[in-house]
Amino acid sequence: MGRFSIAIDGPAGAGKSSVARTLAQRLGYLHIDTGALYRALTLLVLRRGVNPAEEAAIAKLAREAQISLVAGSGGVKVFLDGKDVTDAIRDPVVSENVSLVAQHPRVRDHLLAIQRELAADGGVVMDGRDIGTVVLPDADLKVFLTASAKERARRRMKELRTQGHKVTYKDILLSIRARDNLDAERLVAPLRAAADAVFLDTTGKDIDTVVEEILGYLSAVGGRDECSTDV
Repeated sequence: MGRFSIAIDGPAGAGKSSVARTLAQRLGYLHIDTGALYRALTLLVLRRGVNPAEEAAIAKLAREAQISLVAGSGGVKVFLDGKDVTDAIRDPVVSENVSLVAQHPRVRDHLLAIQRELAADGGVVMDGRDIGTVVLPDADLKVFLTASAKERARRRMKELRTQGHKVTYKDILLSIRARDNLDAERLVAPLRAAADAVFLDTTGKDIDTVVEEILGYLSAVGGRDECSTDV
C-alpha cells in the first residue's frame, strides 16, 4: 500500500503543528510545517529591515535565502542560511508580521514549489493554511482544525510563556483575531477549508484525542494498514 499525503489546515493556534507532528510520528511520516517556512522568511525580512508590505523586496529575499526543514530525533528543525532558527521563528514579533509577508503572490509562488517538492513522494503530514486548497489539492485526507479564539489565545500564551516571552492574554487574543482576518481576507490562497475536508473542533481536546480522530478518518479512506503502524 502506498504512503499517504495528509493535509491539515486551520487558523493560528488551532493546534495544527502539534497535531501534525504527533500524527506524523505515529505513522512514521515526514511532518512539514509550512508555516515555519513563512516564519523563517519573515524573520529574515525583519532582520534585514525590509518593509513587510514590499512584495518585490521580499520575493527577492525568498529567492536568495536558503530555508530548509531537517528531520531529526528531536523533531524537525528549521534552518535559515545554514543556521538553526527553530526557536527564533516563534518570537511574537514574527507572529505579528508573518501574515503580512505571506499575503504576497510572488512569495507564495516561490514557497509553493518548495512545499510540493517536499511532499512529492507521499508519506507526509503537511500543515498550514492553504494545504488542502492549494498546495496539496489531491491529498488523500484533508483535515480542517479549528477552535474558539479564546481557546487558541490561551494555548498560544502558554506556549510563549514557556519559551520565556512576556505576553498577556489580551494581546495574544487581539493578535489571533487580527491574523484570522488577514488570513481569511487575503486575495491569494485565503484561509478556507477544502470542500472535501473533515472539520475537527479541537476546543477542550488534547493532542492525542485529536490524533486518534484523524487516524479514524484515515482508516476510512484506505489507510488502515498505515494507522496500525507501530513506530
